[in-house]
Amino acid sequence: QVQLVESGGGLVQAGDSLRLSCAASGGSFSNHAMGWFRQAPGKEREFVATISWSGDYTFYANSVKGRFTISRVNYENTLYLQMNSLKPDDTAVYYCAASTQIRLTPEHSMTGTYNYWGLGTQVTVSS
Repeated sequence: QVQLVESGGGLVQAGDSLRLSCAASGGSFSNHAMGWFRQAPGKEREFVATISWSGDYTFYANSVKGRFTISRVNYENTLYLQMNSLKPDDTAVYYCAASTQIRLTPEHSMTGTYNYWGLGTQVTVSS
């Protein structure tokens, strides 16, 4: 069982940057592919980015490509999401998730591929 705790959210202005962190415990972090998802009020949870167990492979939603960077430090059991050039449309609760399917496939953009979820951290971007 993997426990995930997100942090780093907050209220920022459009154009600002934030770095989210996700601390993992209770399992082997390096045995999981990891992902970030987000959910805005009244909307479904949507894919943001995913990273393979080794960190060698990443994949992004088109809406964040070129602005967000997902990374991981396995010996620290930590996942990161660097968010630059934030827009009001990025406002959402951001969730990290862990998947036992360690090699990335197109299915890693789907919530059902992930076995464990954090409780989320709020990101609010004002215009």
